Amino acid sequence: MHSSAKTTVAIPPYLKKGDKVAITCPAKKLPAPMTDAVALLESWGLVVIIGETLAATYHQFAGNDDLRAKDMQRFIDDDGIKAIIAARGGYGTIRMIDKVDFSRFKTTPKWIVGFSDITVLHAHLFANFGAQTIHGQMPVNIPDASKTSLQTLRKALFGESIEYKFASNQLNRYGSASGILVGGNLSLLVAVLGSVSDYSYDGRILFIEDVGEYLYAIDRMIRALDRAGKLKNLAGLIVGGFTETKDNEIPFGQRVPEIVIEIVKGYHYPVCFDFPAGHISDNQSLVLGKRLNLVVDSQHVSAVYIQH
Repeated sequence: MHSSAKTTVAIPPYLKKGDKVAITCPAKKLPAPMTDAVALLESWGLVVIIGETLAATYHQFAGNDDLRAKDMQRFIDDDGIKAIIAARGGYGTIRMIDKVDFSRFKTTPKWIVGFSDITVLHAHLFANFGAQTIHGQMPVNIPDASKTSLQTLRKALFGESIEYKFASNQLNRYGSASGILVGGNLSLLVAVLGSVSDYSYDGRILFIEDVGEYLYAIDRMIRALDRAGKLKNLAGLIVGGFTETKDNEIPFGQRVPEIVIEIVKGYHYPVCFDFPAGHISDNQSLVLGKRLNLVVDSQHVSAVYIQH
């Protein structure tokens, strides 16, 4: 749909000590101050700027749509801010994203960090600017986050290498692939289909995760992606955490891996399950928009980024 993702790649400058980073809340309001997150970022030598949205409230949101857009706009336009970290997900990014002018981002890209509802931002910036962004832990999750997940966030921000290796699930489909990593939260990928935030998945490695969904809804959403032509030409498929799944009184009859394998059985790329990313404490950072080498065999899954 958007050729710009193929022709331009926006790689923000990696962080260094003394850099300013902003925390803003584009979706749901916060339950408490982000003390742990600020302390962690400061321990990495960063200067933390707090957005107006962190103390704002409007129904379930961190301020109304205009305020959340204004907060994001402020940090997009401030060249002194080197990364924008979403404080949490929930719901709301899709309500405010079209109020934000990203033209400054095109000339001065910066790291955008978050997952879940923040998939809307990841998708929009990749579709329109070919931007690399970080799918990783957010301030609200930091008190419960694994040390490994926080280390991968620091490494992603500071440009250090990240590698993933873990035991292979017996339902994995073996093979190797190389492609630009795209994706995020399944519900939000479906929500942006056919919009200005949508992009081609062809030749790319797709990552998906979700939380709190009914099994039938997961089946429906993955089939929606397939019917939209998103799954047939993938280089590879990475399935992260599908946590707190729900079932109906009459059981759906398949778990997530079985749902996925049935839908993609006619395609021939590698598929791996249990990737350590998503709504889990060990939510390891993924650099979306960056080329990844994926190897899935009977013993292990390994993935390593190809440096530009």
